Amino acid sequence: MKIIFTCLILTISLSAQQSKLSKYVNYISAYIGSEDFNSLKNKIGDIAATDSIYSVAAKAADFHYSEALLALMFATVPYREVPVQIPLINFVLNYPLLSADEETFHKKNNKLPKYLFLDSPSSDYGDKDKLAHFFGSAFLSYESRFFDLGELIGYFVEAFEESFKVQSAIDYRDLDVNEYGRLFGKILKEDKTILPSQIIFLRSLRYIRIIL
Repeated sequence: MKIIFTCLILTISLSAQQSKLSKYVNYISAYIGSEDFNSLKNKIGDIAATDSIYSVAAKAADFHYSEALLALMFATVPYREVPVQIPLINFVLNYPLLSADEETFHKKNNKLPKYLFLDSPSSDYGDKDKLAHFFGSAFLSYESRFFDLGELIGYFVEAFEESFKVQSAIDYRDLDVNEYGRLFGKILKEDKTILPSQIIFLRSLRYIRIIL
């Protein structure tokens, strides 16, 4: 839920930059929805294929990693709008998020990596929403300078959800993935060779220790 709220706030506040950001989001979404990506994913698996999405985004943004992470967050969100219930009048507003055109969006959603962790649900949906959490948290961590922006927004989200009743159940696995995204963003500041799969794999290692 935290990352959906972050998308909502950034969609509102980044209007001046949406032309370039929209271009990146469409480009990344088109890549994810392509047969080339689907073939690669089938060959090397969802986790490793995530690295190719990240690499395409970084190259498209001319290796401005903050812009790449922000575009990745929007491009991997599997929703085009978020329902928000306004307090007192109980009116539900479906607020649109920044996304690719409808056809590209649906193709992208069909091919989003969904089996990223050992505990990923075996359903058709799986963990399709987790990359948005990962890259969104990475963006917040990468952009933080003097304080943890991710934690600050987390506190703000709690108050927002209480007042505006954003309609989505809290998923504690989302919160867990957020932490690994923040770790990726933190390491990326110092080491530009780090890849998402290396951090995603760490979570599976921890999960193995838990079940053992």
